[in-house]
Order: sequence, then structure tokens, then C-alpha cells
Amino acid sequence: MWTFRNFNIADWFSFYRVAAVPLLVLLLWLGKREMFTWFLLISYSTDAIDGYLARRLKVTSARGSQLDSIGDQLTFVMGLVGLVVFETAFIKANIVLILIAFVPYLVQMIIAFIKYGKATSFHTYLAKASAVIQGVFILWLLFFGPVYWLFYFMIVIGLLETLEEITLIFMYDTWVSDVKGFFFALKDKRRRNGTDTVKQ
Repeated sequence: MWTFRNFNIADWFSFYRVAAVPLLVLLLWLGKREMFTWFLLISYSTDAIDGYLARRLKVTSARGSQLDSIGDQLTFVMGLVGLVVFETAFIKANIVLILIAFVPYLVQMIIAFIKYGKATSFHTYLAKASAVIQGVFILWLLFFGPVYWLFYFMIVIGLLETLEEITLIFMYDTWVSDVKGFFFALKDKRRRNGTDTVKQ
């Protein structure tokens, strides 16, 4: 059970991203594109801050990792909704590519909930890279307009990251956090298998 008094400073930055969602929804409803984009930028910025603080202050935890993931997912969804509302023409023109990237992401979420009962919090290097690229693209589009090479790059990295997440779900029988990537997971699995062999 989460309680506010047990939150550390890094958790509060993650919590901000969750708490900012109603404000972002209100700004969307009011059609305040510029204000929405600036608050979305703040949400994306806190994603970099909370991870840095957690590592720097050595206050990482499974709870903080999960809260960070929830904040990331909500921010990403709000960014997509913002594009649907303010960049409808762009969405319509590129709907096939967007669905090619988004449907596997939904499949990955479903698999995670079926297996673990909650979303993953692997926080791989590829996931971090994908989140940065998505954030840069969404914010650039909302502030200045589309940059297509960045859009295509975001789609490719997003697909690779989703495939890696699905692979990791099948590699870990129980929920784990902060797995750096597929090759790190392989090393971890070999190490654990070696330990199990020694115990036998």
C-alpha cells in the first residue's frame, strides 16, 4: 500500500506526471494548445529528473519504478491524445504507421497484465531511448510542426523497444524492475541458472 509520507523526492516527480493528467485533459478540452504543450514538456522533463535523483540519492525501489512507469505511460497517452486533438490532419495522414507502432504496444501491455497483473517496469536502455525520441517528436510537432525523418525513426525504435519488452516478459516468470535490456537479461538468466545448479 502506497502512502504519501513514504514517497521520496524522486517519487514525487513521478507522482507529478500522474497528478498532471487532469490538468492536461482540461487544457485539451479548452483547446489551449500552447499551454497544454508547455505542461506536457514539464511532464516529460520530470521523467529525466526522477530517474537521475533516484540513482543519485540511492532511493530506487520497486514502488518507485512502478510509479515511474505509470507516469511515463500516462504522459505518453496524453501526448498522443494531444496530437489527435491538435494535429488531426497529421494523424489521419499517418494512421497506418501509427497503428503499426501502437497495436504491438497494446499487445505488450495485455500480455504483461495477464502474466503479472500489472504493467512492466523494465526501464531498458531501449525503452529510455524510445521515450526520449517520442517526447521530442510529440513536443516538436505540437510546437513547430512535423519532422518526418524523426517520425519514422520514432516508429522504428518504438517497435524494437516493444518487441524487446515482449521478449523480456516471456523471459521472467515473476515481475521484475530495472532490466537494462535483452542481453543483460540473458546474462542474468545464465547467472541464476548457474546458481541453481550449484545449489542442487
